Amino acid sequence: MTSATDRSDLLDFAPEKTPSLPGDCWKVLVVDDEPDVHEITELTLRDAVFHGRPLRFLHAYSGREAVEAMRRDSDIALVLLDVVMETEHAGLEAVQAIRNELRNQHTRIVLRTGHPGQAPEHEVVRSYDINDYKEKTELTSKKMYTLVHTSLGHYREIKALEASKAGLETVIQASATIFEQRSLQQFARGVLQQLSALLYAQSDTLIAHVEGVAASRSEAAGVRVIAATGRFASTEGQDIAWIPDNAVRTLVREALERHSSTINDRSFAGYFSGSSGAEHVVVLTGDSPISVWDQRLVTLFCRNVAIAFENVTLQQQMLDSQRQIIMLLTQAIEERSRETGNHVRRVVEYAATLGRLAGLPQSELEILPLATSMHDVGKIGIPDAILHKPGSLDEAERSIMETHAIRGQELLQGQNGEIMRAASIIAGQHHERWDGKGYPSRRKEKETHIYARIACLVDVFDALTTDRCYKEAWSMERALDYIREQRGRQFDPGLVDLLLENIALFDQIRCLNPDPVVMH
Repeated sequence: MTSATDRSDLLDFAPEKTPSLPGDCWKVLVVDDEPDVHEITELTLRDAVFHGRPLRFLHAYSGREAVEAMRRDSDIALVLLDVVMETEHAGLEAVQAIRNELRNQHTRIVLRTGHPGQAPEHEVVRSYDINDYKEKTELTSKKMYTLVHTSLGHYREIKALEASKAGLETVIQASATIFEQRSLQQFARGVLQQLSALLYAQSDTLIAHVEGVAASRSEAAGVRVIAATGRFASTEGQDIAWIPDNAVRTLVREALERHSSTINDRSFAGYFSGSSGAEHVVVLTGDSPISVWDQRLVTLFCRNVAIAFENVTLQQQMLDSQRQIIMLLTQAIEERSRETGNHVRRVVEYAATLGRLAGLPQSELEILPLATSMHDVGKIGIPDAILHKPGSLDEAERSIMETHAIRGQELLQGQNGEIMRAASIIAGQHHERWDGKGYPSRRKEKETHIYARIACLVDVFDALTTDRCYKEAWSMERALDYIREQRGRQFDPGLVDLLLENIALFDQIRCLNPDPVVMH
């Protein structure tokens, strides 16, 4: 503990007075059984600002209280910990609990002791993962300030490294799931994490806490927020007008108007664009000024990331083009087979529901509905006289009708992209049977792709429960009896079980998508 005479040393040192953001503080836990130590520590450091942020003091008066405080606040940056309190080794036992029980390796722990001879310094540091070891008598205000400054700098760098790893992981995940709907947003969020960590860890004068917005503009979409962190997180997917900071909104607009990066006191907007015409702005705001070196660093990073953004954007555009082609073809099928009404819409929703119940991954659940909508695309080549014939088909007509499966497969299989490949599989295999007696290839059991097995079941379910030109709709009871009878014969038994167990979901889809009433 610092003696009373050492308090005069406070007058010899003036801590930095840099402004800080409200509520954005370093948490420092003071642990000591002597109230005077708490008072003097806070008095010494109460006006100090480290890396642009002030201190917030928490207090504990025993080793047990220290562990509970760490359990409640895992983001405590620094613990100033007495060794001897309720027991001779209370402080060391608290360190063990913090490191081992709470698994907190980030918080910096500094032992302060008035009994240095009881535990050799090198042994304590090695055995208990202590970051520093000081005698109370040597901690003048200047040395205390230096100690806290150094400890918080180390804590900041550790957290920055963790954030950098998290950002890199997010970018990698986005790259691996490029066809998912939110991949561009995920990628942008990873870029923000990487940029934040990049600045945060460079030196003691750089940004300690960064909030960012990645905004994108294209001719079609206007200016919207792709990904955001911190106080901007709620603006993801929104127009930049929703950004709750007029200065940041102005930065984004200025960067887009000037086609270059721009900066104000504590915010930086990095501008970059791609060959497709899309423009991107990454905005970083912090609690300390952004140096010229930081600006160059972010600009260089953005320039290289622009290539990756461009690739992600092109992938998204390709996916959108596939969706548009599919919708056009589906519309053509519905117009041609006018009596099928909302058949395609119902089958798409049935397939999505059954795929989810079957546990397909999210990436496949995004592909399956669109691909299923193309299951009857081969009927474009079937003559109207057969396609719309009331009643049963004769053997020759049935042979012609069955060609629609291979026609659909051949029409789609030469196309690029996951959706078109999946559509080709479904078109060619959705009339195969579990027992191998289907067409066109007599595939058996799991030789038929899961997409096609799903399409087969929901296609028949819809055909049975709705009116067709050759039959009236069956009752739900009669349709389900047929499906039970064909379990393990025509249909995958596992999929049949899922449909029957969740029939209320499928019946709801049927009721919400009735066929239009045809006026004769």
